[in-house]
Amino acid sequence: MRALIIALTAIALLIAPAYARGKGAKSSEQNQQTQERKKKDAAAEKAYKDALGKIPEQKITDPWAHMR
Repeated sequence: MRALIIALTAIALLIAPAYARGKGAKSSEQNQQTQERKKKDAAAEKAYKDALGKIPEQKITDPWAHMR
């Protein structure tokens, strides 16, 4: 049990600096990617709404209309 606790503590101490370093380096890159993604998402949303506007209205059909 004691060996397991020591091993887990050692792993945590080795992983913590790498995790902290990765967080700081990505923040400026993520900010740029976020702005680019927002622009792409806005363009995609506009294209989607334009495509929906081009769909013609569907006629409501009644398959039993002649049977009544």
